[in-house]
Amino acid sequence: MSLVVTGATGQLGRLVVTSLLAKGVPADRIVALGRDEERLAGLADLGVTTRRVDYAAPAALADAFAGAERVLLISGSEVGERLPQHQNVIDAARAAGVDLLAYTSIPHADTTGIALAAEHRATEEAIVASGLPHTFLRNSWYLENYTDQLPTYAEHGTVLGAAGDGRVSAATRADFAEAAAAALLLDRPKAVYELGGAAFSLKELAATVGDVLDREVTYTDLPADELTKALVRAGLPEQYAAILADADLGLGRGELYVEPGDLETLLGRPSTSLADALRAAL
Repeated sequence: MSLVVTGATGQLGRLVVTSLLAKGVPADRIVALGRDEERLAGLADLGVTTRRVDYAAPAALADAFAGAERVLLISGSEVGERLPQHQNVIDAARAAGVDLLAYTSIPHADTTGIALAAEHRATEEAIVASGLPHTFLRNSWYLENYTDQLPTYAEHGTVLGAAGDGRVSAATRADFAEAAAAALLLDRPKAVYELGGAAFSLKELAATVGDVLDREVTYTDLPADELTKALVRAGLPEQYAAILADADLGLGRGELYVEPGDLETLLGRPSTSLADALRAAL
């Protein structure tokens, strides 16, 4: 079985490749695609086949998918450009006659009101329309979205958000990558996996951060527009800050909550806990 991982030079993609290798997949059966030549060289050092490919280059994608049996489409990072880029991947996968197209999506992509989900929903619809056998890996938030902010939490003693008492089923990037690798290797993966770890509210996040740092950390709930302004003051572009604030509103509505069963089934174990992830990030 030839397994193609797109976006392999990103953090998630590289972890999927290393997880496939750890599961015993021979390196010569893995094809890693990406844009960053330096990172591709690092993957080549692992023994896998690498090809420099951009989602916006249909001809290169068609060449890269020649002989592929299963493809993992890791969603692109260019918000607003992802649907046409993803369509190029879908078209190349269909032309290659792949046995399975897996796609990293967002929880409840077909029903959520989170603005960030629009391109994911449209991509899922395009995959279904292609007629390809598929599986949607609907990943909730990365725990790294929070653990990477530990220095900020420590400096200010607070977690800012606009999520109220909503709960998010976050998991580590490594856990989501391992789950993707496991799904690629199943004879008949499910059409949809709603993937997430043990859920927590942002108030519970603040309390856990405080335990790990051994100091008081509180949660400050803000209106979405105030959170956007705070994120802009922290250095984020306004458009991206607004997207994050909108996602917090979705979190508050329960749209980033999923039961942990699908992730635990693919991992064969519980996912990494929030506390363990925070301690590892110290």
